[in-house]
Amino acid sequence: MRFKYGYLICALFLASLNLRPAISSISPLLESIRDDLGMSGSAASLLTSIPVLCMGLFSPTAVKLSRRWGVERMLTLAILLIGVGTVLRVFAGSSLLILITAFVAGMGIAIAGPLLSGFIKKYFAGRASSMVGIYSMAMVLGAALSAGLSVPFQHLLNGWRGSLALWAVFALIALPIWWRLARAGQQHDQQPAEASRRAAAAPAASSARIPWGNKRAWLLTLFFGLMATIFYSITAWLAPAVESMGYDKSVAGGVLTLFTFIQIPVSLVLPFLTQRFPKRMYWLMGCALLELSGFMVFMMGGSPWIVSILLGIGAGGLFPMALMLPLDETGNAEAASAWSAMNQSGGYIIGAFGPIFVGWLHDVTGSFTQPFAGLAVLIVFMLVLHWKIGNKKQAQHSVTPVGKVKVEAS
Repeated sequence: MRFKYGYLICALFLASLNLRPAISSISPLLESIRDDLGMSGSAASLLTSIPVLCMGLFSPTAVKLSRRWGVERMLTLAILLIGVGTVLRVFAGSSLLILITAFVAGMGIAIAGPLLSGFIKKYFAGRASSMVGIYSMAMVLGAALSAGLSVPFQHLLNGWRGSLALWAVFALIALPIWWRLARAGQQHDQQPAEASRRAAAAPAASSARIPWGNKRAWLLTLFFGLMATIFYSITAWLAPAVESMGYDKSVAGGVLTLFTFIQIPVSLVLPFLTQRFPKRMYWLMGCALLELSGFMVFMMGGSPWIVSILLGIGAGGLFPMALMLPLDETGNAEAASAWSAMNQSGGYIIGAFGPIFVGWLHDVTGSFTQPFAGLAVLIVFMLVLHWKIGNKKQAQHSVTPVGKVKVEAS
């Protein structure tokens, strides 16, 4: 079956749109959830940390399953899991049940994350940077919509449960598109192509291994981990931190919405800028310094709107850069998925402890100053990593992916 680029871009956009609402919709409603279910700060932080931890634990498994079942079918399953985990929140009558929904949605997000990088490398090898821009922009858009509209939907639907469950609509829209892609991939796999598989099996299998022994892959993984720690800590706790400054819930939700919305143009434009000005170390350091400035403004009691702008620009730039690095370092779809799986596996496991750390330290100190100061220290370490990563790219050995569905240019 032949698919036009427009169809594939639509599929990429809709899949990416599903990757953050299950997480980002929590923060604006966190105090309501805690009050209703009697959750401590540490327990409530698990609603963000569990999906992030899933993304770390299940990413390598996703790559293995995609080699057996195909990237299209596994991405379809991922979207289904996200939808199921999200819609079940309407029945979350206890802390345990809502944590289970976070786990189910987290498994779906974990499968989709590294495989979307492979999907880009497979279908858009010559346009990877622009597709990463669409990928990251769609993720940020999903996060921004869920963060900005969760409180209004809470009032409209008379409760936080319906507001959280409503974001399953993104999965409902995406599933028909991906179901068609999955069926096309299955039909293609059933066609006799033994000679082609034998010719490509050796290099493809080699490139598809998780690069646990590659020092550079570990460097990128550590960077991803620090980036994820800071990003998900902000996502989980920025709104409650603003409330602790004396602002009401609507202002806190607005600050979080600004933080997420400002990432949309940044995450879309920055990949194009790195093509034009490819000194990526400068982009990495610049974005990290903006995040550091945001935390400094918060600790000095500055305007939360300035804080959200600085943090949003920094986070909006670092995430697409983190997605692009494995694509830059590899030469085919299998290797890109394997590197992305390692980066996201180790990185998200590290990142999952960020919201827990902030929640625990806030419980101990009763303030967000000390937790945010700790995040600022992590940014200093991240700056050192950016210098080590530098601008170097490994030599790429291109291998034609196996089982590629034909693409028709529009």
